[in-house]
Amino acid sequence: MANTVPDISLNDGNTIPQLGFGVYQIEPKDTAEAVGRALEIGYRHIDTAEMYGNEAEVGEAVRASGLDRGEVFVTSKLNNGFHRPQDARRAFESTLSALKMDYVDLFLIHWPLPTRYDGDFVSTWKTLEEFQRDGRARSIGVSNFQVPHLERLAAEADVVPAVNQIEVHPYLTNEQVRAYGSEHNILTEAWSPIAQGRVLDDPTIVDVAEQVGRTPAQVVLRWHVQRGDIVFPKSTTPKRIEENFQLFDFTLDDTAMERISRLDKGEAGRTGPSPDEFDYIPA
Repeated sequence: MANTVPDISLNDGNTIPQLGFGVYQIEPKDTAEAVGRALEIGYRHIDTAEMYGNEAEVGEAVRASGLDRGEVFVTSKLNNGFHRPQDARRAFESTLSALKMDYVDLFLIHWPLPTRYDGDFVSTWKTLEEFQRDGRARSIGVSNFQVPHLERLAAEADVVPAVNQIEVHPYLTNEQVRAYGSEHNILTEAWSPIAQGRVLDDPTIVDVAEQVGRTPAQVVLRWHVQRGDIVFPKSTTPKRIEENFQLFDFTLDDTAMERISRLDKGEAGRTGPSPDEFDYIPA
């Protein structure tokens, strides 16, 4: 299947495929096969994290694919337990070692953890700036940052995040954070894009899917794409991995887009924890 995924320009001059393949909650034993299948289908963007426990298997799949390293955009993220600068440096080395790669295309602070580390995520961010300067992270960004967190980085740091990876789906459209990103040239990446499946039975989603002759998941993912966000659904089912890739040969009209956007429930629609309160550090 030809790779028809558009590339989007980042604020640092690099580009990122708008559609990727996520490996959150995929068991390490299943990761290499799932990523390998995604690469066969045409995905060229893989999103992992140290806390997912499957970086090594992602690297294994990329090497086994026969693709040049430069053809695959690989993202990973800093473990919550290693925000102190020296710890972050060691953790980043561990990420590169697990992936068996000389660089990652994008490296993110996974969570801001404002109630941990004396609320200091700025020194963590400045450590990521080091990784970008030495070329081991082509681009750097954040994940789960709220507007006040982003404003603090803008005031105290030198580099604007290339992306902010946040929870976004029809039940949590997260417009305030997305708007800040748009205003400051920070791309939004949507995690939990189908709300862990919760939106797929929604009558509005089902109705739109019937009208355009697509699956509910394809409709929701297409909604993300047309809003300009980066999205990376995850699955271990080959048929679904392929379906999720087929988003660029149909469009939703303005009415359908608006109907889906009106499903927003605000904070009540959130499936994950609040970034203002989340303080989990792995044992």
